[in-house]
Amino acid sequence: MASLGFVSDSIPATQPGLDASHNPAEGDAAILDAYSRAVVTATEKVSPAVVNIEVSQAGRRLGPYGDGGETHGGGSGFLFTPDGFILTNSHVVHGASRIAASLPDGRRLPARVIGDDPGSDLAVLRIDAGDLAVAAMGDSQQIRVGQLAIAIGNPYGFQYTVTAGVISALGRSLRSRSGRLIDDIIQTDAALNPGNSGGPLVSSDGRVIGVNTAIILPAQGICFAIGINTAKFVAGRLIRDGRIRRSYVGLVGQTVPLEKKVARYHGLTQERAMLVIAVEPGSPAAKAGLRERDLVVSCDGKPVMGIDDLQRLLTDARIAAPTWFGVVRGREKLTLEVIPLEARE
Repeated sequence: MASLGFVSDSIPATQPGLDASHNPAEGDAAILDAYSRAVVTATEKVSPAVVNIEVSQAGRRLGPYGDGGETHGGGSGFLFTPDGFILTNSHVVHGASRIAASLPDGRRLPARVIGDDPGSDLAVLRIDAGDLAVAAMGDSQQIRVGQLAIAIGNPYGFQYTVTAGVISALGRSLRSRSGRLIDDIIQTDAALNPGNSGGPLVSSDGRVIGVNTAIILPAQGICFAIGINTAKFVAGRLIRDGRIRRSYVGLVGQTVPLEKKVARYHGLTQERAMLVIAVEPGSPAAKAGLRERDLVVSCDGKPVMGIDDLQRLLTDARIAAPTWFGVVRGREKLTLEVIPLEARE
């Protein structure tokens, strides 16, 4: 009789590596239980800090009697200080005439914009309340492709919706609505929908690793979040100044691992650098001689371990000031003088 390809269940239990008491179904259940526990635990830690943001904007179209109409929208955000500071997307609140934040405990409070940065698609709001639950911040430099990612938000007004997936890719670039390219974007397949914007992307240990920001509408499972390291820097500046002044050098780059042999050859101790993907013609970087495929490893003597580091170092204090970039180009290590301009949004 022809074999059907099934594995015989009469294998002796004494065969090495096999356990007669082993039940594959129990093993699968244990794995699923561990996955569920991770999602549940992370969700319980962060959900109390997630808010539903409701926005009203003065409409441009005239009503039936010639009066200006009003449009309504919304999104998500999360509390990151106990005295009411909320992080969300700029495109959720930009140009809003009225903003309200609904908390998990049922309170609905007016919110005001502390700072709005369309260039990074981030904004900080504040509500007048105290002793609030806050979301713990993670480190987007430490995340890896394939690890668990959990999105919490309010898609289509369905409050506190949880979806889960994995980190699909790192180092993506995404153009903001202002036209500025946002670098070091996280790609995930955790399902996002309109209304998730501004909500947290969370790791299995319950720490925020990104701010959910965009989806590709015709596609499935291609969603994006701004790395939390970028968000922390931008939020701090928005709270301090209300806006971001940036130095502009004209580079498009992404964070990449620095090969050990390259690091040893050039006497570098860091594990990452910024790979130059493109140089804008006529920009300060182009005038300084930077090229595609260069590795930027330092800025004024400080290590550059990725695009986040370079963005933090290129502050408003460097506008029009000579700035020295350490660059690895093949077997050469160069020091190039760049004179940044002020970025125009």
